Amino acid sequence: MGGEAFPDKNNTGMTLLFVLGCIFFPLSFTVLCWGLQNHSNLRMKRAEAVLVASKLVSSVQAVMASTAGYIVSTSCKHIIDDQHWLSSAYTQFAVPYFIYDIYAMFLCHWHKHQVKGHGGDEGGARAPGSIWAVARGYLHKEFLMVLHHAVMVLVCFPLSVVWRQGKGDFFLGCLLMAEVSTPFVCLGKILIQYKRQHTLLHKVNGALMLISFLCCRVLLFPYLYWAYGRHAGLPLLAVPLAIPAHVNLGAALLLAPQLYWFFLICRGACRLFRPRGSTPPSPCQTQD
Repeated sequence: MGGEAFPDKNNTGMTLLFVLGCIFFPLSFTVLCWGLQNHSNLRMKRAEAVLVASKLVSSVQAVMASTAGYIVSTSCKHIIDDQHWLSSAYTQFAVPYFIYDIYAMFLCHWHKHQVKGHGGDEGGARAPGSIWAVARGYLHKEFLMVLHHAVMVLVCFPLSVVWRQGKGDFFLGCLLMAEVSTPFVCLGKILIQYKRQHTLLHKVNGALMLISFLCCRVLLFPYLYWAYGRHAGLPLLAVPLAIPAHVNLGAALLLAPQLYWFFLICRGACRLFRPRGSTPPSPCQTQD
């Protein structure tokens, strides 16, 4: 009889974590926007405050996710059967972040659109349907990121909660640690916003972003295959043939956007570290 009460308490706790996430991320963004605009030493414009606040919230989420992932992955000695309460708890808490971030990215795009003068004068009436034009431009520019967030909410979250059935917390913890690179990505975008591309900070941050993205998002997947191979007593190259095809497919779908983004980061790094004065176009150049 005691076993019947535990799932109810667990479900209640998971629901509360989800609700807490729904409150925490939008509220943090709102408070940061207000503070950045009204702090006596900052007084940022609305567009600047939205960008910086969104990147700060993303960085906070990344630090929490990677910390939770490290705790889970290092606590699970048996990579299949060992469990840690943080794996389910943080997943439940973080799901609203991906929904919030789609909106935050749209706000950043909207204000950038307004600053460039495509949406009418500040405070002036906007042309009918202009918001739809901005939305289309946003989806065109950020399609892969929006798709990534949607997949995380609609596919990865249900799979991690239902399909895993309490197994593989080690792998989930490792995947959470992929967020290690996010604060460097966010700082890079803020520095670009303030035209600090040629500072030492931007160069150091770019190098750290490149290394962390390579290790935590690209090489992560071969490491997970190697870890399973070590557990099962298989060589690395034999692991894909020893696990279900849908697992390989899921890993490939998760890895594909990481490879694309890593390619863009490498292009940006080539442009960043190219000697000054070399103005001709280069394959290393990329858009902001």
